[in-house]
Amino acid sequence: MLKLKPKLIHKNKDFIVINKPAGLLVHKSVLNREDLNKDEETLVGWLLKKYPQIKNVGEDIINRPGIVHRLDRETSGVMIIPLNQKSFDHFKKLFQEHKIKKTYLVLVYGTVKSDRVVIDKPIGIKSGTTRRSVHCARMAKDATTEFEVVKRFRYKDQDLTLLKAYPKTGRTHQIRVHLAYIHCPVVGDKMYGRKNDMFPEIGHQFLHAESIEFPDVKGKILKFKAAPPKELGSFLKSAE
Repeated sequence: MLKLKPKLIHKNKDFIVINKPAGLLVHKSVLNREDLNKDEETLVGWLLKKYPQIKNVGEDIINRPGIVHRLDRETSGVMIIPLNQKSFDHFKKLFQEHKIKKTYLVLVYGTVKSDRVVIDKPIGIKSGTTRRSVHCARMAKDATTEFEVVKRFRYKDQDLTLLKAYPKTGRTHQIRVHLAYIHCPVVGDKMYGRKNDMFPEIGHQFLHAESIEFPDVKGKILKFKAAPPKELGSFLKSAE
């Protein structure tokens, strides 16, 4: 039985919207042989049991059926899962045309001084690793993220900034890499953050996909929200 269970936010005949818990892997990586050999529970495994019709949906039905976009393992929040190929093609087109608006809630170390910041830096892969960086040219792709300051505060001798993030492109680790670039890493980020994280009680990186907004096939704008994990809300409350 899956220990980290997604929560259903919305369902219709064409797609579902879920709140993915932090710690749950969306699908195993075809680029990582060790990952494929691990007997680890994934969102895809849960989906196939609950919605077996997705087994033939998507571009890679062997490794990631039904997956039109993804979240990092340690990122929680809202995800769309198409239930048929027509719906998959619709959402894929919306993503390609940048017609899907995603909003993330993220807590970072340091003080972001400007109320709104736009980071427009291509992201590439560091040779021999799965890490991304704005400082390497290998397979670099354009990446743009807009940030809005929600709150600046100091807690346990640490300067912190709570942000809303609006990615304009969908590169792997994009928000985390862009924030590390401006020396304001995500709290709890083991890959791009501080080696000695000051708040281990959170248990994972403080990055939550808060909402997603898009037009349906008739052009009506739909918006779905995912409540953040309790541990994130509790941390912010204790820091007030």
